[in-house]
Amino acid sequence: MTPDAFINDLIARARVAQAEYEKFDQRQVDDVVAAIAWSVMEPSRNRRLAEHAVQATGLGDADHKFSKNYRKTLGLLRDLTGAPSVGIISEDVAQGMVEIARPVGVVGAITPSTNPVATPTNKVMNALKGRNAIILAPSPRGEAVCGELVTLFQSALETVGAPPALVQKLPAPVTKVTTESLMCAVDLIVATGSQNNIRAAYSSGTPAVGVGAGNVAVIVDETAECLDVAEKILASKTFDNATSCSSENSVVVVDSAYDALVASLESRGALMLDADAKMALQQLMWPQGKLNPAVIAQSARQIAQMAGIIPESGRAFTTLLVGETGTGPDYPFSGEKLCPVLALYRVADFDAALAQVCRIYSYQGAGHSVGIHTQNPDRPIRIGLELPTCRVIVNQAHCFATGGSFDNALPFSLSMGCGSWGGNSISENLNYRHYLNIVRVVTPIPAQEVSPEDLLSDYWSRYGK
Repeated sequence: MTPDAFINDLIARARVAQAEYEKFDQRQVDDVVAAIAWSVMEPSRNRRLAEHAVQATGLGDADHKFSKNYRKTLGLLRDLTGAPSVGIISEDVAQGMVEIARPVGVVGAITPSTNPVATPTNKVMNALKGRNAIILAPSPRGEAVCGELVTLFQSALETVGAPPALVQKLPAPVTKVTTESLMCAVDLIVATGSQNNIRAAYSSGTPAVGVGAGNVAVIVDETAECLDVAEKILASKTFDNATSCSSENSVVVVDSAYDALVASLESRGALMLDADAKMALQQLMWPQGKLNPAVIAQSARQIAQMAGIIPESGRAFTTLLVGETGTGPDYPFSGEKLCPVLALYRVADFDAALAQVCRIYSYQGAGHSVGIHTQNPDRPIRIGLELPTCRVIVNQAHCFATGGSFDNALPFSLSMGCGSWGGNSISENLNYRHYLNIVRVVTPIPAQEVSPEDLLSDYWSRYGK
């Protein structure tokens, strides 16, 4: 069967299933979402999926993926429980406005190898919440675990009386040709992964929601408690061997806090590299100017061994630290590293920290998010007003916070919109409302007419007519 024939068959089955599913009421839809969530959260299945993900992709840590699959799915289920997505979802009598939720149809979802369980699950739950069908296009390395995941999803759908073809995947081998054919045939694309995939989604001619590149910078100012900051940064940076686009990549430290922070990081398991070790690491990680796939989502110890870095005898470490001063292609540590390697910048004061983050984001990572550890409540607001970022994460372990957490108000998501700074159509966390068409029924209300004087009198008084 030709690629186009495969795609046509998948789309045809998806449309039949979606037409049936569109008749489900809110309670039935919520049962479907719950069934999908439990199919991943159930401990024995989650353990098998987490181990399969690491085995198939060679990326990350199985225990951490087990935790990620559970918490991200449970958090999204919390967000979706009670959220209206069928029929009338809001009604404002005074304004004569009724909002009705309708499906978008068939969704094509591009998913990465770094999170081959959590990301597809998130997209499937959001799509099904809106009574859509969804077809997954996994990365080639994540194809096998995606196949296992879809089998679980289809079984869960049958359990609650929903059509199994609501969730499908591209057949193996997943190729650029079949993925592009899928993107042209669906009604909406939601794309997470490489920037090549994001650009292909936006240029496909199909409505698309893509997300930008990570390269998170975090500011530590003179008011921060360094031991607490070090624990949060390292917990985030080492989680799943830094597969998350929300993991810290650079820490910009105000001068008066720098020595204390470095000491705190070292006491918690970081290894500060000297100039020779830094050069050896750079040659390993960027042998031809591009990030070496061999280091992605590997442990710090594995990376050090590959680079020929030998620490002090018996020295245990979980993260490699390098001092950095510049940004751009000639300073590759200023970019995204996707492994437990962290760049440290020493700056004079908070103003200099803002300028340094701006330089980093002029190279990579604009729009995604900026972290700050501070006791000064004005400084996060300044970041939001001055830097090209859609999220400011305050006093939190970054990779746990950016995609939603039980202790912040961001929606649970594995796809963070980066706005125009990151070349994206959204500037918020991808969530179920992006999978809906919302119809607005508008009826007459008492006229709210105004005169030019009502609106222009202040302007006229200052500038004249």
